[in-house]
Amino acid sequence: MSSKPHPINKSVTVSELAALLELDFSGDGRTPIVSLSSLESADRGSLCFLHSRKFIEKLRNSDCASVIVSTGFDEPLHGKTFLFAPNPHLAFVRAIELLEPLSQHPDVEGIHPTAQIDPSVQLGDNVSIAANCYIGAGVRLGDNVQIGAGCVVEQNVVIGNHSRLMARVTLCHRVNLGEHVIIHPGVVIGSDGFGLVHDGNNWVKIPQIGTVQIGDRVEIGANTTIDRGALDDTVIENGVKLDNLIQVAHNVHIGEHSAIAGCVGIAGSTIIGKNCKISGGVGITGHLSITDNVTITAMSMVTKSIHKSGTYSSGTPLMDNSLWHRSNARYKSLDKLARSVSELNRKTRNDLI
Repeated sequence: MSSKPHPINKSVTVSELAALLELDFSGDGRTPIVSLSSLESADRGSLCFLHSRKFIEKLRNSDCASVIVSTGFDEPLHGKTFLFAPNPHLAFVRAIELLEPLSQHPDVEGIHPTAQIDPSVQLGDNVSIAANCYIGAGVRLGDNVQIGAGCVVEQNVVIGNHSRLMARVTLCHRVNLGEHVIIHPGVVIGSDGFGLVHDGNNWVKIPQIGTVQIGDRVEIGANTTIDRGALDDTVIENGVKLDNLIQVAHNVHIGEHSAIAGCVGIAGSTIIGKNCKISGGVGITGHLSITDNVTITAMSMVTKSIHKSGTYSSGTPLMDNSLWHRSNARYKSLDKLARSVSELNRKTRNDLI
């Protein structure tokens, strides 16, 4: 089954879109744009983008007539009209926002009759609360807040203006969300951290008396969990983007505009700086710090603090299974090999004296 172009609500011409995006274009400005598409599934009415010259052959073979390319792009391609942008991918996103804006309409206008709302809740203007929600005592909801079906918002939670909870989100007591926050289905924020102290043969639960502070313009992907702090708060600063299925443990602090991909596990009291990029499947042990502008590649294991900006990797890349088994067997000989080399170097130095 092949993909099809995504039709837009109202068609535009290339010249009209170029004016809206403030871009230059070459070719026939009357070319109609009626859909948005990848290069592979495009038809003549599709708008596409080319973010790398290595995909020129895909563009050459694509049916799309309108394409956003990098400024200075000069490849001769017959029958195509080009819009020029410093960042074609970003310009394509802007085009999507103009031509096919995501629906901002809530599931229900106003408050659904099945929602259970404590009388002490403070509601801002134009709040919408969908079916089967629970809103606890002392909650404050800002203007234009949208709460999807089946959400639980426990006592004394604060949700800032224009923030949106999708279905089945749980915000535990005293969690604080900023403005323009988007929380996807299944997210749990403010559950107890994994705090235990050993008492003989038993584990004693440590009361988790902190909470979670979420900044403005944060987005949190489906089924991600963020634990409340044990004493101090867990903090997610402005502009942070979290993917699906991330575990953020108690007292973690994530700096502004950092982005973290799916299946990352961050242990307690870790500090992550600003503008960091953490790829999928990374594990970060607790009580360490990562400075600003650090990139960590997929499946890496971080066991020590990172004090210098840059890109870091660990782990063994995928290889043929039989080769991996041979390499794994040889790991056990590395210590013996290292001692042999050291002994050889010592004898060589002695012979030279």
